[in-house]
Amino acid sequence: MHPSHRGAFKVSVNKQSIHSHCLLTGALAESLPVEPDPVNTGVGNEHSKVLSTPTCEWLLPRPRKLSFKITEEQSVNPVKPLAAVASLMFASSAISADLTVYTYDSFISEWGPGPQLEKAFEQQCSCNLEFIAAEDGVSILNRLRIEGNKTKADLILGIDEGLLEETRKTGLVQSHNIDLSGLKAELNWHDSDFVPFDYGYFSFIYNSEKITQPATSLKNLIESDASVIYQDPRTSTPGQGLMMWVKSVYGDKAPAAWKQLSKHTVTVTKGWWEAYSMFLEGDADYVLSYNTSPAYHVVAEQKTQYKAAPFKEGHVAQVEVAAITANSTNKDRAQQFLKFLISKEAQSIIPVTNWMMPVIPGMELPDAFADLIQPQRIGFSPETMADNRKSWVREWRNAVSE
Repeated sequence: MHPSHRGAFKVSVNKQSIHSHCLLTGALAESLPVEPDPVNTGVGNEHSKVLSTPTCEWLLPRPRKLSFKITEEQSVNPVKPLAAVASLMFASSAISADLTVYTYDSFISEWGPGPQLEKAFEQQCSCNLEFIAAEDGVSILNRLRIEGNKTKADLILGIDEGLLEETRKTGLVQSHNIDLSGLKAELNWHDSDFVPFDYGYFSFIYNSEKITQPATSLKNLIESDASVIYQDPRTSTPGQGLMMWVKSVYGDKAPAAWKQLSKHTVTVTKGWWEAYSMFLEGDADYVLSYNTSPAYHVVAEQKTQYKAAPFKEGHVAQVEVAAITANSTNKDRAQQFLKFLISKEAQSIIPVTNWMMPVIPGMELPDAFADLIQPQRIGFSPETMADNRKSWVREWRNAVSE
């Protein structure tokens, strides 16, 4: 998942209605258990009416310091009332659509790939495609879990490899039956349930006009005093990626690494948008993002000072995927959308709107992509991540809460 640049929404809305929305979604989020479900419920909004966390920020004090308390699971079970409220909030828009896709908020922002993909696909299928947004990939999965077999989604789009097996184990997705032989060989992708649509590498971005000697490794950064902003691994796929990164580099010593990093962490945000926005405002030396982020600044803003620091240990990759829900009554059309998603038409849109790499070879990209760092890939398999995610989240939570 990546910026468009993310969260830059231009919407005209009534502040009172936003206030009601924020209070509702905030209450729902607070009612959820910390584990296994993330703090953020992922309750999003229909396309062209995105009122996610960024829009609600005017109601809340902006975080400046790492001063948060992470609590244990609450004893109440919120799933049943939450599912009912979520269904009421979104049923009216989903029922009218021929194909409903759950994705993350920036994907359907004005500058994201959603609007262009929607227009192009609707011309092909002569149908009504509707995107419904959650805050991040983790939130998409969490919402799917809550709704279960009553979900209105025909597809989910925007979870990544780190959530792949966990999503499959819910039994809420089905086989796509699509030929994936045209994908890049380096992806080595043969999954029967999930179709990749872009990829990149988690990276720490810095401003080269302010930092002339950037960190050369993850250990170098963690053991420094440079200020850092990253995302919560319970609610954000980049945050989950960092959790995998730290575990891959530090192993059993990961708790000590998290404690060290917490000493110079400005804040931990729920999602990518808030973190990157704060970084651009000068609130931190480094922000967790993607190796493709500098391409956006060069192409869209003609700014060359933002760089991704290459780390000698290697980087964790993010492959974003889409899948057909088990409950979809529009499987043929859903398959058509997945085929479209990996077509040349769609793959020409995604790199310069979602700012990630295309999954098919031979795509012409802006020159700025040639200058991106090309990291060595490290990390864990989706199976290992699924087996250990809860314990690694608990390990992170305990370490940074002390």
